[in-house]
Amino acid sequence: MARIRGRSWRPSGRWFAVASTRSVAGQMFVLQVLIVLLLVVAAAVTLLLQARTDRFQAARDRSLAAAEAFAHGPGLVQTMQGPDPAAVLQPLAEATRRQGGVDFLVVMNRDGIRYSHPDPTQIGKKFVGTIEPSLNGHVTVEEVNGPLGKELQVVVPVTDNGRVVGMVASGLKVSSVSSAVDEQLPLVLGAGAAALVLATAGTALVTRRLRRQTHGLGPAEMTRMYEHHDAVLHAVREGVVIVSGEGRVLLANDEARRLLGLPPDVEGRTVASLDLDPRMAELLASRRVASDEVLPVGDRLLAVNQRPTDRRGGPPGSVATLRDSTELRALAGKAEVARGRLRLLYDASVAIGTTLDVQRTAEELADVAARGFADYVSVDLSEPVLRGEEPPETVGSGVAEVRRVALSGARDDSPLYGAGELLTFAAPTPQATGFVSGTPVLVPDLSVAHGWRWQDEDRTQAVLEHGFQSLITVPLKARGVLMGIANFWRTRESEPFEEDDLSLAEELAARAAVCIDNARRFTREHTMAVTLQHSLLPRALPDQNALDVAYRYLPAQAGVGGDWFDVIPLPGARVALVVGDVVGHGLHAAATMGRLRTAVQNFSALDLPPDELLGHLDELVARIDQEADEGDGQSSITGATCLVAIYDPTTGTCAMARAGHPLPALVHPDGTVEFPELPAGPPLGLGGLPFEAMELSLLEGTSLVLYTDGLVEDRTRDIDTGLRILATTLAHPDRTPQDTCEAVIDALLPDRQTDDIALLVARTRILEPDSIATWELPSDPAVVGRARADVTRRLTEWGLEEAVFTTELILSELITNAIRHATGPIRVRLLRDRNLICEVADTSSTSPHLRYAAAEDEGGRGLFLVAQLAERWGTRYTPEGKVIWTEQSLMDLSGGLDLSGVDFEGL
Repeated sequence: MARIRGRSWRPSGRWFAVASTRSVAGQMFVLQVLIVLLLVVAAAVTLLLQARTDRFQAARDRSLAAAEAFAHGPGLVQTMQGPDPAAVLQPLAEATRRQGGVDFLVVMNRDGIRYSHPDPTQIGKKFVGTIEPSLNGHVTVEEVNGPLGKELQVVVPVTDNGRVVGMVASGLKVSSVSSAVDEQLPLVLGAGAAALVLATAGTALVTRRLRRQTHGLGPAEMTRMYEHHDAVLHAVREGVVIVSGEGRVLLANDEARRLLGLPPDVEGRTVASLDLDPRMAELLASRRVASDEVLPVGDRLLAVNQRPTDRRGGPPGSVATLRDSTELRALAGKAEVARGRLRLLYDASVAIGTTLDVQRTAEELADVAARGFADYVSVDLSEPVLRGEEPPETVGSGVAEVRRVALSGARDDSPLYGAGELLTFAAPTPQATGFVSGTPVLVPDLSVAHGWRWQDEDRTQAVLEHGFQSLITVPLKARGVLMGIANFWRTRESEPFEEDDLSLAEELAARAAVCIDNARRFTREHTMAVTLQHSLLPRALPDQNALDVAYRYLPAQAGVGGDWFDVIPLPGARVALVVGDVVGHGLHAAATMGRLRTAVQNFSALDLPPDELLGHLDELVARIDQEADEGDGQSSITGATCLVAIYDPTTGTCAMARAGHPLPALVHPDGTVEFPELPAGPPLGLGGLPFEAMELSLLEGTSLVLYTDGLVEDRTRDIDTGLRILATTLAHPDRTPQDTCEAVIDALLPDRQTDDIALLVARTRILEPDSIATWELPSDPAVVGRARADVTRRLTEWGLEEAVFTTELILSELITNAIRHATGPIRVRLLRDRNLICEVADTSSTSPHLRYAAAEDEGGRGLFLVAQLAERWGTRYTPEGKVIWTEQSLMDLSGGLDLSGVDFEGL
């Protein structure tokens, strides 16, 4: 070795040694120089080809531009048809040629006779080139040898009303066109030469270093040396591990990999990154001297010898040899087994049951047991358990119907049933035996057992061929409920299961069963709460024409809340929008939400303004709190927030009031987003303070966005940030309400949703003016006939002749009552919406009451007749008085007037 090292450093033969192709270093040097030279030559050739292509393209573009510009010039056709076209066109063509930078510009007739040419002697002669395509209206591009040399010429037709009357040819010598590559080529060649020099020098330095490291050995010598060393390392019965000075594994033979459980890609990794016993990792990384030091690694006791590698000038690091101490392992075997089981049970207690999810808990059991107890673990549960229900009674049935919810193992290609499959195990399989009887089953050798083959002969044979050796099936039972089974499998690479392993499997299954039962009970209670909550929310939006409405309701991931929303059609084509939030979570909040939603619908039937409706809700919440205090003697404040908006499509106005609820958002048609400053009323249930309403005028196409605080506020985001994100997301008026809901949820939905989210987006519509008819009438009985005539005329214009008779009867009675019982003017309004709406407004605040007239009574039958003829009727109070309204279904009017339900004898 000293002789080789000395020869490598002889000054006179240094470069000869580098370039010698006998050694690996010399071959690498020649190869890298050839690669660099080839790249430089390829770059130069590519540039030359590119230069030629660029010249032809530039000549074509310049010639085509000059020819088309002259061919489409004004007056060209008239000049060509004149008495002496050559005299006129020759100077014009030459001027254009010089401006366009082309070698020639020739104007010719259909026969190819030139009218112009840079050489005047060529005028009158036939054009040299192809003109037939141009006579058919096409542009001809070709390369020819013309009078001026080798040129690229273009022939463009001259047309007059679609007919070709002549042609214009333009050309340019390719050799006269310069290319940017001409300027770049010297620079590229110079850079290539410099790169070649630098690459050669760098390659020489690298090759010199490689020669030093290989000691000048040739490929055959290095191959033979490597084969000898590799054969020795992998043949010895001792493990060998070489670690560098930086703590990285440089080499580990097969025995070391087996003893330490090292991964295949161990070379190059640091000792600290390997999953080694802490004491073994500390020894390998310390480089200290060790002689027959015994260390436990897994279930083995290894005798370790270690020496540093830099004692005689070698590289820093250490080499360790490992030997399996069979005698010591036999003495400490039982203690190690016990410690391993305790460690496994501790890991199971920490890792299993981290969530209240049935499937996730089963997966945790499979993962923990597959790492430290079995090679493969599968968990099968009864289908009702996944839904939180009680599993069916299986005692005596002999059949186990389960779903596989978890499968974990060393590989993913095992022939076992996969997760998600619905399985039916019949006796005498161990799975059916364990699930039906509730006792564990041990199958130590699958190859000689026959009961487990009963399920599927082909699959069980595949299981054996895959290497499976033994099986333990343990029922998952907790609090007297048998929920499923856990199957533990071992392959031939591990020791088969024994009787001692059965108790450990039962302990793992028992701990997991308690966690699964807890998750099952939580699932059942959560499902019940969510079902109750959903049953109390709207199942579909009502039909109405005032608003285009979309909504989203997302319950919290854990527990249920009291958020709700509602869309309530009101008389006069109006619509009420309601969004509310009950404080707290759980069944109490959901039940309170249902009571409040029912109350809002009932109060809406009274046609109350938003502020009065909130006042009634406030009293209701106070009574709920009072009932709770009297019932159990404990103070229980319910508390709720609410926002009510009533939109009138006939006027485009929206009246809103809120009780401690977040401000609504208005998205105007121009994209402007506004949060109107509604008066902030107190939350429901506090009492003592009035609520105040605000009326806004909305343009058609304005979107009204109502939401609960769970949308804009959570633990990681304050409400101001949420409102800014909401405003930015809503600033797209072209979106439909459905698209707006999707965009808002995508932008604001938190990763961990802890509160319910209710979102309501409503885009306004305005009732067409020709669908509204209004009359002002004096308080005079003589106007009743005139009103009937006006109504009849308007219904006829609307094409509702079938409704004329019924509407006349209704309006006659309502107008007559208004004249008789009220003072001041009377206003009559007809609305054609989904229904035909009739309204009679007067200045009286007295509400009429429906009653049955006796036989001797002279009056009292008119309102009864109105109730019989109309689909709905009612009273709405206004600041000026009241409005009596009726609704008639337009769907029922097509069949004419139906008076079969009217009790005329009672009238």
